Parts: sequence; structure tokens; C-alpha cells
Amino acid sequence: MYFCVKIAIVMRIMRVYFDNAASTPMDAEVFEKMLPFLKEQHGNPSSVHYHGRNLRNAVEQARKQIATELNCSVSEIIFTSGGTEADNYAIKSSVEGLGIEHIISSPIEHHAVTHTVELVSHKHNIPVSWLKPNEKGQFSLEELEDLLKKNPKSLVSLMHANNEIGTIADIEAVGKLCRQYGAIFHSDTVQTVGTLPIDLQQIPVDFITGAAHKFYGPKGIGFLFRREGLNVPSLICGGTQERNQRAGTENVAGIVGMAAALEKCIKIRNEKITHLQNLKDSFISRVQNLVPGTTINGISEKGGSLPSVANIAFPGKDLESMLLMNLDIHQISASGGSACTSGANSVSHVLSGIGCAPVRCANSVRFSFGMQNTMEEVDYVVNTLVKLVK
Repeated sequence: MYFCVKIAIVMRIMRVYFDNAASTPMDAEVFEKMLPFLKEQHGNPSSVHYHGRNLRNAVEQARKQIATELNCSVSEIIFTSGGTEADNYAIKSSVEGLGIEHIISSPIEHHAVTHTVELVSHKHNIPVSWLKPNEKGQFSLEELEDLLKKNPKSLVSLMHANNEIGTIADIEAVGKLCRQYGAIFHSDTVQTVGTLPIDLQQIPVDFITGAAHKFYGPKGIGFLFRREGLNVPSLICGGTQERNQRAGTENVAGIVGMAAALEKCIKIRNEKITHLQNLKDSFISRVQNLVPGTTINGISEKGGSLPSVANIAFPGKDLESMLLMNLDIHQISASGGSACTSGANSVSHVLSGIGCAPVRCANSVRFSFGMQNTMEEVDYVVNTLVKLVK
């Protein structure tokens, strides 16, 4: 009896991690595949001797694996330190190497995009048009087409799914418009690689980005897909790595881990989507039933939003910081928005961008679910929220 009670207490105080949009836990199988390159395989992949060749083979095998999963050429995958570097590369290199004279983006992109767009706009004196999203975070294709008609040689940068509210964009439709009007299309796909289907032979996109830690791989490694034939300058100089496109000794263990994580996520994608959607649906349903006055930021309908993200505004005043602190005290990790801007003492630029009033922004919390989460955790978090909000 004592043993059972002790186990129940331990389970109740175990921390619940509902911040998977910020970073997912590394899969155990991924870690095992990385271990040899952290312990025994210590050469430099640019070296021509035995130790170097072994690592070069591992890097190129991982590149082939990722290209296969995304249905693209191995020469189109460039390894980076993560999604932020990849976004920077796509935007800066397009402006500097492809004759871009106009940029179209949105105010609710990740700051890796908005800040980079603002930087290159100022540096190169390039005008920017910011698409106006509606209250659910959706864009008008008619507005985009009108801008493309008026502005030849444009770079369009629109994310596949928003990291704070989860709204999914139709990047295939965006890509077709970009092709029609000769624009370059970059999409930040950091939140969707490994979750949503991405077939680069079907989607007319020139650049996409990925970060391994968003799909159960290691931190500090990502990739840029650059469409064959786009000759753009390297963002980082100093060596001939990555076919002269990204100087610096490769993070071999990270690259191997990223490929393994992507392969596994795509293999279980249907199971993953079903599990995450069930968690999200149950969570939203229970919160709305038990906490009157809550509203969903973004799209609540299945298929229109990431199955892993629920951004909820609670009734009250200036609740976010209080809620996050008290959730943390109750062993629950959630967030007020993007982890990259946490602690910035400002309202979410995404929620402001979709027209949320300041009080709603200040009362909103993002909960994001992962494969390791359970319905029991959903129950615990909902019951805790009921107590805290009341």
C-alpha cells in the first residue's frame, strides 16, 4: 500500500511539459544514433584520411536521408546551426544575389524573419509590403496577387504554420502565385517539418527551413532547402564546406541526429498527428467547458491549425505572467508565446498582429503538445487551470 501511495505522489509532482513548440525532447533512438559521433568518431569531415572520410560519409548519408524524406535533391540541402540561421540565409542571400527589389512578408512571422527583413530593407533600401492577417492569422491571396502584379522581382517570405497560434497557410497556393509572377518564395517551415506533409516536388517554394529540436532531434542544428539553380552568396565565409555555401566544420553528431529524427517523425506521422490532435481537442474542450469566457487565438477547427498548438485567452486582467508563474509552481511548463522573445516585457507581436486587444494579449497562454504527453497530463493541467483562474 505504501509503495502505491508513494508512486502516486511521484506521478503527481512530475513536471508536465506543454511547451513543445519551443523545443521537443530528444528521442532516445536519435540520441543512440548520435552517440558514436560524440564518443568515438572524432575526426574532421573535411579531412581526407580514414577518420575524416568516415565522418564525411555520415554527413552525406544524412543529407541523402533528409532529401529523400522531403523529395528533393541532395544538393538542395544545406546544413545550418538552426532555423534562425536558415531564415537569415534565405532572405539576405536572395536580396544580395537574386536582384530582389521588393519584399512581401507579414507582421506575424517569427522574428528570425521580420527582423531580418527589416535589416535588409534598411541596408539595401528595399521597400517592404506587410500583408494584413485576419483575426485568425490568415492572409488574403488576392492581396498577395495584387502586390505581386505591382512589384516585379519580389521576395515573398510567409511561414507554413505560425509558431504562436498554429494557423496553417496554404503555401502551395502562395507558391503558385509566386511562380506566376516570377517572385522568389521563402517559407519558414520550422514548425511543420516532421509534422505536416512537405513534398518539395509538389510545392513551388524556393527556400524552406528546418530545426531539428522542433521534431525530437538535437538543438543547434538545422537546414536550408535551396531550390536548384538559385545562385546565391554564402551567408558565412571562411571555408568550402557545404559546397561553398556555408563555411564551418560540420556538426556531425547533430546532422546525424537530425536525419534520424526526421526519418522517424515521417514514419509515424499519421500516428503523431492523431495523438497530438486528440490531446489538443480534449484540452480545448475541457478548458472551454470548465473555464467560461475563454477564447481560442487563431483557428480551432481541425486541419486549419497545427495539431500541437493551442493558444488560449483567459478571462480576467493581466493574467499571463501570473498564470505562467503559478503553472510553473504547479510543475507545468507553458509559454506566453515564442521562446525567442520570452521575458521581453512586451505583448506578443503575433497576437497584436491579428488584432487582439492588449488585455486579450496579456491574458493569453500557449500550450503545445508532444508525442510524450498523455491524457492524464491534460487532465492535471486543466484541473490546475480551473483552480488558478477561479
